[in-house]
Amino acid sequence: MGLQFLADQCVPTAVVKDLHDAGYEVWCLKDHLPIESSDPVVISKAQELRAILISLNGDFANIFNYPPADYRGIVALQVRNHPEVLPQIVSRLKDYLSANPDMEYYKGKLLLVEIHRIRIRQ
Repeated sequence: MGLQFLADQCVPTAVVKDLHDAGYEVWCLKDHLPIESSDPVVISKAQELRAILISLNGDFANIFNYPPADYRGIVALQVRNHPEVLPQIVSRLKDYLSANPDMEYYKGKLLLVEIHRIRIRQ
């Protein structure tokens, strides 16, 4: 099975398209839940879909509120109010996904994807 993602409402369409064009299955939150859904509802939907949650929402990077061990994987894109770096961040993420193509690899992990590195919290 290939990698599957649920893109939070804050993830730009261009990112979803870029990941989809790279061969990943990416579902948009708006196709499954109301846009204003709370964070716990969003991450529960990712679990239900057996997908890795991808978000720009910094709340999902909080390991106390969302302990990685409880989820199938969380990818937090660390844009930090600099949307111009998003293409480089997504490129770094795609390289990483290509090197680690197994869904089980992401279970219990939070990937903090930054422009120059990816930090992994477990």
